Amino acid sequence: MFLKGLAALPLAVPFASARATSSAGSCELKFRHTHTEERLRVAFRNRHGYIQPALQRMDWLLRDFRTGESTRMDPRLYDMLHALSLACGGDTFEIISGYRSPTTNNMLRKTRGGGVAKRSLHMDGKAIDIRLVGIDTARVRDAALALGAGGVGYYPDSDFLHIDTGPVRSWGPKSA
Repeated sequence: MFLKGLAALPLAVPFASARATSSAGSCELKFRHTHTEERLRVAFRNRHGYIQPALQRMDWLLRDFRTGESTRMDPRLYDMLHALSLACGGDTFEIISGYRSPTTNNMLRKTRGGGVAKRSLHMDGKAIDIRLVGIDTARVRDAALALGAGGVGYYPDSDFLHIDTGPVRSWGPKSA
């Protein structure tokens, strides 16, 4: 039990300040999907916990836009996004990719060659590719690395950031 508690510690610490900041009210996120042009502004967590209808709305927004398939996304992604928004002062997240069906992931691996993992966490609802409107992506990368919670991939040529709830690791340029 002690080891399980220690394993959860890295995720608990980075979000403590984000949760404290919003404990009096709700945590809100604002999105624009770059492929579908859908927009969503939603309070996803309040002092009682996650708001299930809001999670469902975000899960649908983050569906595989190529196939229409959706999955339950890891709510810790939403906590990470909220923490990034607080840290960077940004407002709207542009969604490049959320959930990816196995079919889409295989197609992207074939057409793009490298850069698409065979067992991508996108297929498990544990990854998202984003930009934060009005904030330099390198700054968002730095804030994501400071969270110390999951994977952070920086793609400056395409100007987006990959974050996931997998093991802590990073790739891409470390400085702008």
